[in-house]
Amino acid sequence: MKFFVGIVLLSLAAVALADLSCSNVPVDMTTKWIDIKHSCVDAMRKQIQKEIHASYQYLAMAAYFSRDTVNRPGFAEHFFGSAKEEREHALHLIEYLSMRGNLTSGVTNLITSPTVKKSEWSSAVDALTDALNLEAEVTESIRGLIITCETDPDSKYNDYHLVDYLTGVYLEEQYKGQRELAGKLSTLKKMMASHGEIGEFLYDKDL
Repeated sequence: MKFFVGIVLLSLAAVALADLSCSNVPVDMTTKWIDIKHSCVDAMRKQIQKEIHASYQYLAMAAYFSRDTVNRPGFAEHFFGSAKEEREHALHLIEYLSMRGNLTSGVTNLITSPTVKKSEWSSAVDALTDALNLEAEVTESIRGLIITCETDPDSKYNDYHLVDYLTGVYLEEQYKGQRELAGKLSTLKKMMASHGEIGEFLYDKDL
């Protein structure tokens, strides 16, 4: 009897779940409002890859300085923060594409497997130098993205909103970040010139 009741309850539950299930039926939507040109979208996708690559490279730096044999917690924390910042940049670009309707057709090639070019550094000066060069590469890439979205080669189309967003938000942050890194590198080099490796140890404590 209990077995029979159990079968009935399971059947009723299955019917209830079937009624509650949702279906993802494609709807016929106008695409007139989706006006970012293909060249600009492609450049945006490449920039997302650039940001994710930078995030992974910073994670490699943070992991290196977190090693017990290196033990530079200040630099590790700094690079963990940098990795988070670059990841958030990629997320913001994805959210922007979504807002403009450019994810409705799928996310093919939106995120590919990132690579890490380097996993060890001879010193903190070496790592900060690489970080500054990496930021310069990202800045150059953003400037290229802006140029692409300013003038589409086929239609002379200027995406004013996106260009303003990239110029006012991203470039501003990039330039400030580069200046901060340059200052850190300058200070560290001076401390190591005066105190040798103890200078790196003291600067790590300051971080």
